[in-house]
Amino acid sequence: MEIYLPVIQVHIDVIFILFVSFAVGVLSGLFGVGGGFLMTPFLIFLGIPPVYAVPNEINNILATSVSGSMTHWFKNTLDYKMGLMIIIGGIIGTALGIITFTFFKEIGKLSLMISLSYMYLLAIIGTLMLIEGASELDRARKKISLKKKLHTHYWIHGLPFKLRFPKSRLYESAFTPVLLGVVVGFVAALIGVGGAFLMVPAMIYLIGMPMSLIPGTSLFVTVFISALVTVLHAFSYGSIDLILVIILVIGSIVGVQVGQKVGQYLDSSHLKTLFAMLLCAVAIAIAYDTFFYDGLRELKETEIVNIENLNFFSKFIYKLSENNPLLYGSFAIILAVILGVVGAGARRLLSQYRHLFLIKK
Repeated sequence: MEIYLPVIQVHIDVIFILFVSFAVGVLSGLFGVGGGFLMTPFLIFLGIPPVYAVPNEINNILATSVSGSMTHWFKNTLDYKMGLMIIIGGIIGTALGIITFTFFKEIGKLSLMISLSYMYLLAIIGTLMLIEGASELDRARKKISLKKKLHTHYWIHGLPFKLRFPKSRLYESAFTPVLLGVVVGFVAALIGVGGAFLMVPAMIYLIGMPMSLIPGTSLFVTVFISALVTVLHAFSYGSIDLILVIILVIGSIVGVQVGQKVGQYLDSSHLKTLFAMLLCAVAIAIAYDTFFYDGLRELKETEIVNIENLNFFSKFIYKLSENNPLLYGSFAIILAVILGVVGAGARRLLSQYRHLFLIKK
């Protein structure tokens, strides 16, 4: 079942995109991170040009992050002060990322740059996590317990302007979360990921936040950075296609809920090892496509369709994107937030209904 994307001006198989976004959502819910590091390469493999793949997936991440952060808001597992400090850095990083994105687009090396960035990032992080996960499994098998320090101090902990973060019970330099935000914002704007796969390890090993506050705070930060990236891409390139975003969001939100349920029954050490293997596998696939096989990724040809032949919603999207990109970007954010809130609300209602049903039974 093919539909036409008026902004990108290509036809896509809606059923296949729904299935892929659902599968990525399941993996995201299972491993507790955003699916941008998987979905953006998949969109490019399916023929969507990188200049469109990156911002549309970021808009999808915005919706799923709203859905996830609302769940943590209900549970009060957010450190708002820490999150705001990271967001301040994220604003700076996002601006730098957009400038870099524009530079590589103008010299015609955007696709290669995105592929190489994904390959190196995923390979390095996946290898480190695989080593650590394998070590944990080996220690568990041999029943060896290690005594760890409460906090390991690095050079970054010696920076000035220390602040207290009462929720996390930390006394940390303001530069630590701000620098983390710069990195996360830069990566999000450049290659279309939410940054959780960088943010979560940094919160654990660098900042030393309590594990209970990390997922919610990470999602809280991702909401604001994704919204900013969405507006900047819409204003600079007019590259957000709301039809594609709606398809991605529907598949992802349902998939995330399924993945989170399945993840409750799996061991965390095994999950960490599986996640590391997944990162390495995606890095190998990207490397193979980039260096060894030219025919795998062929960008779809633009198919210009008469605007008058489109349905009302497609006409509205096309005209708003062309005539008022800033308003269009804001509309994309509002739509993503609404879909995210609906997803979180539906999950909460189902959970309450299930609880009442079990009590009655």
